[in-house]
Amino acid sequence: MNRLDALRGPVSARPHDARAIAALAANPGCARRALLDAAGVDKDRTARHLGVPAPFGRSQFAITRGNAFEALVKENGCAGLLRLLRELFGLAVEEVGYQDVESVGAHLRHSHTRALIDRAAREGEGTAVFYDHPLLSLEIAGHTSYLEPDVVAFQLGGRFHIVEIKSFAVIDGQAAPDKVAAAARQAAVYVLALRTLLTDLGHDPRLASHEAVLVCPENFTNRPVATSLDVRRQLAVLRRQLARMTEVDRLLAEVPDGLTFDLAPDGDGVPTRPARELAEALSRVPARYAPDCLSTCDMCMFCRSEARECGSTDLLGRQVRDRLGGVSGMAEALGMAEGVLTPAEGQEEIALLLRTAERLRQECLR
Repeated sequence: MNRLDALRGPVSARPHDARAIAALAANPGCARRALLDAAGVDKDRTARHLGVPAPFGRSQFAITRGNAFEALVKENGCAGLLRLLRELFGLAVEEVGYQDVESVGAHLRHSHTRALIDRAAREGEGTAVFYDHPLLSLEIAGHTSYLEPDVVAFQLGGRFHIVEIKSFAVIDGQAAPDKVAAAARQAAVYVLALRTLLTDLGHDPRLASHEAVLVCPENFTNRPVATSLDVRRQLAVLRRQLARMTEVDRLLAEVPDGLTFDLAPDGDGVPTRPARELAEALSRVPARYAPDCLSTCDMCMFCRSEARECGSTDLLGRQVRDRLGGVSGMAEALGMAEGVLTPAEGQEEIALLLRTAERLRQECLR
């Protein structure tokens, strides 16, 4: 049993779906998240055993609404989607082929997707196809994860495009920035998986465009509207994080011998390990909490509680934390601002900025 298996305990590694992989790119500096994901630890089950389950999740109503909207966009062989893409990209293509990859059965979908993508890439110009329910794969720290994008569209400018269908609304041309950012990260996962497949098949990975297509309902109707998402930045972050997980030995070198996140299940699979003992084990690996974690990571409530206990500047958000430089505690920052704490070597500049900010604050209050 290697060290990652020992960290996880005698259970199977939890497979990563696209949402989980996208969440890696949301907080690439968190060693705890990287290590838990590399080991395949079930973070949701861990958080629930600790008594701090994540506050997010999709309601059954949201799932039903999302499925209904996706079916609307895909009806009649994606005819409505074709109209949207013609308008978005100025396509001259009047009609396209349609392949429902799911029709071959669950056990053949991955190999069938490979064959379809290979054939389309070889035929090149003259082929325009929508691939519905394709199944891609991506290696995550030695584990194969299978991913299902909504649609892969081929021959939009001679390239493959990932199409993401989401049920959040675009109102007056604007959608919630956090939801668009999450959709872009998820689309980047699919683009990376598609580029990996093209490379494995001997094709140019750039055939998979960095421009994904986001389809959402417009205003307060079910009328779909499409927009283009440039996911190059998300791709770069995702590649760095996956490389970091592949080189997980660096993280493991800092982990104490014998440390485990094993939930020690009994014969019925019920965790028997004391929550306090598990919390102490998790605290041995540093986290990088940010308020954004509340919508992306199953461990967010545990890490937030930990940050509150030590008065970490992580609670103030990434921008504030980064501007404070090496000042990691709020008490430390306030002490420098009030001039009652002498800055350590290298903290002189931030201490001056904090004192200036405090002086301006006092002037405004007076």
